[in-house]
Amino acid sequence: MVFKNPQNDFQKEVSSSASWLWVFLFGPIYWAAQGIWTHCVVHLILAIITFGLAHLIYPFFTYKIIKGHYQNKGWVEIAP
Repeated sequence: MVFKNPQNDFQKEVSSSASWLWVFLFGPIYWAAQGIWTHCVVHLILAIITFGLAHLIYPFFTYKIIKGHYQNKGWVEIAP
């Protein structure tokens, strides 16, 4: 996914086809590295509460979370 900041026309590739794998392997560390702190904390708390079960489910929502994060900040998705 590629997003463009409409204020300064900066383009950033924020996700690849392997993003779900990075979430599966690194969990909350991936969200922290991407700067999506809300999901970093939520993922960590849910993983602790569910004894790791949430860590197996969270990767399925990676693209939706990343897309929503950037759209809420006002970025616009552009075709690659």
